[in-house]
Amino acid sequence: MSFVRESVMVNGNPMTFETGRLAKQAHGSILITFGESIVLVTAVAGDERPNIDFFPLTCEYVEKTFAAGKIPGGFFKREGRQRDDEILVCRLIDRPCRPLFPEGYRNDTQVIATVLSADKINPTDVLAMTGASAALHLSDIPWAGPFVGLRVARVAGEFIVFPTFEEQAAADLDLVVGASKEAIVMVEGGAAEALESDIIDALFFAHQAAQPILQVIERMRAAVGKPKRSFVRKTLSSDLAAKVRKLADPGILQASLIKEKKSRYDSYKAVRSAMFASLTKELGDDTVATHEALFKEEFEERKYHVVRDYVLSQNKRIDGRGMKEVRPITTEVGLLPRVHGSALFQRGETQAIVTTTLGTSSDEQKIDALTGERWKRFLLHYNFPPFSTGEVKPMRGPGRREIGHGTLAERALVRILPEKAKFPYTIRIVSETLESNGSSSMAAVCGGTLSLLDAGVPVSAPVAGIAMGLISDGTRRAIMSDILGDEDHLGDMDFKVCGTSRGVTAIQMDIKIAGLSREILTEALDQAREGRLFILGKMLETLQGPRSDLSKWAPRITTMKVKPDQIRLIIGSGGKTIKGIVDQTGVQIDVEDDGTVNIASSDAEAVKRAVEIIKGLTIEPEIGAVYHGTVSRITDFGAFIEIMSGTDGLLHISEMAHYRVARVEDVMKEGELVDVKVLSIERDGKIRLTRRELIPLPEGEEGEQAKERMQAAREPASRRPGGPPSRAGEGVVRREQLRDRPPPRRDR
Repeated sequence: MSFVRESVMVNGNPMTFETGRLAKQAHGSILITFGESIVLVTAVAGDERPNIDFFPLTCEYVEKTFAAGKIPGGFFKREGRQRDDEILVCRLIDRPCRPLFPEGYRNDTQVIATVLSADKINPTDVLAMTGASAALHLSDIPWAGPFVGLRVARVAGEFIVFPTFEEQAAADLDLVVGASKEAIVMVEGGAAEALESDIIDALFFAHQAAQPILQVIERMRAAVGKPKRSFVRKTLSSDLAAKVRKLADPGILQASLIKEKKSRYDSYKAVRSAMFASLTKELGDDTVATHEALFKEEFEERKYHVVRDYVLSQNKRIDGRGMKEVRPITTEVGLLPRVHGSALFQRGETQAIVTTTLGTSSDEQKIDALTGERWKRFLLHYNFPPFSTGEVKPMRGPGRREIGHGTLAERALVRILPEKAKFPYTIRIVSETLESNGSSSMAAVCGGTLSLLDAGVPVSAPVAGIAMGLISDGTRRAIMSDILGDEDHLGDMDFKVCGTSRGVTAIQMDIKIAGLSREILTEALDQAREGRLFILGKMLETLQGPRSDLSKWAPRITTMKVKPDQIRLIIGSGGKTIKGIVDQTGVQIDVEDDGTVNIASSDAEAVKRAVEIIKGLTIEPEIGAVYHGTVSRITDFGAFIEIMSGTDGLLHISEMAHYRVARVEDVMKEGELVDVKVLSIERDGKIRLTRRELIPLPEGEEGEQAKERMQAAREPASRRPGGPPSRAGEGVVRREQLRDRPPPRRDR
């Protein structure tokens, strides 16, 4: 392949595409550079895999730590399994790429995006998406692209494409968009309760911004693109396809109208078995066995056409609902006594039990990314066990689908959580899908909101989610609210929208057709808002707002502030002090660098004791305050009094009594408890104390004399009758005396 490099300006910076220099044995390869972030993307397709009924496409995204000048942690010092963030980018690549492969294509195909350089300024996820599109388009793999993956953010009211990490953090709307020449093909992102019109404006701003990049990819295809491999889908002959249509269509239509999912699927199986029995009787065992896979594919094709035609022609859905109708909803909260917050959310045949657990800052998740380490205080985990669909499968931990659905629900709820300063808890939500027939991720959102309310988390507003669907034949269309699993599988769009009554907080869209017009997007979002508000109303019938108090099993966190330089007093040498407080009280203590101290325990008395201990360690003396201290050391000129742990002040001999004290030992002894008052605190931290002011004055003439002595002690020495001369005079005298002295002797 010849070396080609093309560039296009994006936000004043060049985005460069290069091919023909690296990874030349891949069927398609692109090196894409933006700023100093560089991603290499390759595409390779193998031979057709026999006896499978799915397309074996794998999309991988790998962040090499050397890209950011880092060495991996752990014992092995090399990259291991993909992190959740990497898996999410794999899904971003897969979702817009997959629908563009020809129907029936069964060749093993792999797209790998490798981050070679990360400047910590420009995100690499959208570069990987765009690079995957370019690599597939340049290759000989049959594919109907290209598209561009780009991020659009709104910062200070202005839309920006390909924002930096800093701009992304400041945005109130952040969407990843897949855009082809004709339309939007994929959306993923979140917003701070954005209006539906704002979402549409952002999408079409991204679509417009994608066009110059698409032109670059097309120019590279024209220059060095490989001829596409021929691919002809294997299908039944027209006469055999007609026999399947005649035998299957009536039964498929009748089965599809059964409302209950299991009964509907059992009926589909019965119709297919009856079809095979009739075909075997008419054509013979050998013919049916030879074309068995094609007969099965044709049966599924007939399901696709029969159901879609019914919906479009009858303007009805297969479960009898209207297009905007949401399935019956039931909710329950507080059903698990020991958890901090729990909810059961049921919508039709989709059911999820969702829990909220509150923890301290020590429960935060540490994320080690190319951009650096960060801490995550809100976690939402979505689980999809096989029994939820009546299946038997091995459980091997969360798959890509579970991670993706959990992230969508997390994005929907994170915007409504209280700030850490006001609610210093780590929050974990777990959604266990117990039944599934469409929109289980949206059940996680709705159940998550209810569990937060049940836990007493002061959220800013409740959030609900709804999944929208579309069936279109080019002239007719049906937009459906709260879609079933079959409507998702047989439809043209899966459009999930989450938000409050004020606006959208998260959105996800996958499209199987060429794209959506602005008109369809507007109609779908308006209908989604209507359905979302209906679901919110049903949820709030169960629980109107956050409970007034946390669960008795949840930790109570008391927050106090100390000066940063006092943190050492709480920690102690080698952590001895803080360990001692924990052992003594049983609380959990988290100390942050800014001096914030969080004390957590479900025992209020234990928290109170810990607070008193920490206050005792960090309290500072105040002028005029009286302290009950201990005589720690006696000198000729006074005594040092420990007025608080680790803090001494000087009680001068003249401040011990109203009369003249000849010897300190005559008045006090080491270890004795004495009340003292702080007279002053010098700039260097030295503390002057008095005991005399706390002792009642003697009566009569002796008392008057004592008052005079006290007043004299407060006046400067130069102003006292018969007092010493000024310091200036002292200096002159000393200099004159020094002038008359012989020079000092200097001995070596």
